[in-house]
Amino acid sequence: MTRFIPKEKMSRKQKREEDRKQRRTWEFCPASRIVESKKHYNRKRQSREASDAWGSGIF
Repeated sequence: MTRFIPKEKMSRKQKREEDRKQRRTWEFCPASRIVESKKHYNRKRQSREASDAWGSGIF
């Protein structure tokens, strides 16, 4: 069993190693999951909505 050493007394390498062990990795990037606001002008979104409207008519 390893002895307990307070973090203040650990060397810089040991602190970094402990931090790496506790850190979690993300399965996905949370920054890419941001929902864009409908209030902002987006040229691509408007063209996509217009193309959907054309295909829905029944003649």
